[in-house]
Amino acid sequence: MIRKIKNNELNRLTTDEFKLVEKIPFILILEDIRSLNNVGSLFRTADSFLLNRLILTGITGTPPNREIHKAALGAELSMEWEYHSNIVEIISKLKDNNYQIWALEQAEGSVSLENFKINNNSNIALILGNEVEGVSEKALENCDGVIEIPQFGTKHSLNVSVSAGIAIWHIAMQMHKKTQE
Repeated sequence: MIRKIKNNELNRLTTDEFKLVEKIPFILILEDIRSLNNVGSLFRTADSFLLNRLILTGITGTPPNREIHKAALGAELSMEWEYHSNIVEIISKLKDNNYQIWALEQAEGSVSLENFKINNNSNIALILGNEVEGVSEKALENCDGVIEIPQFGTKHSLNVSVSAGIAIWHIAMQMHKKTQE
């Protein structure tokens, strides 16, 4: 018989414990994300996989915010985050700190997600773009590469928080595996 696990059996970290745990060197950059629900969902996903932090840019809403909190379920309190108005400057700063910058986008020369492999000691920053316009040209010009999720139906885009969840899982699993080797 299958039994659903109760929340109190999951042994989840408290917010204070979470802040002390070592995170993987994986940063999400949210560029001009207009939906506060998407922002909250991205905080929650980042928390789930022990990402280092989120960087919010442009028009992306920031905590504290009731709509973000509703989707994040408090992850905006556990996750480190910062705001920068200029995405090109933050990309440059991250590159100076040994981060590879990847965009999640449909673009020429992209790497299909199933073929994306991290280097042994890679620090990764993944840019997620606006719900309508995607990742900006100025951000793309400064990336080390582009990751694309293959799609097969009539629609050729996914919600930003859905596509982020797929890509984050793929990358984070590789990074967590490397920390256990």
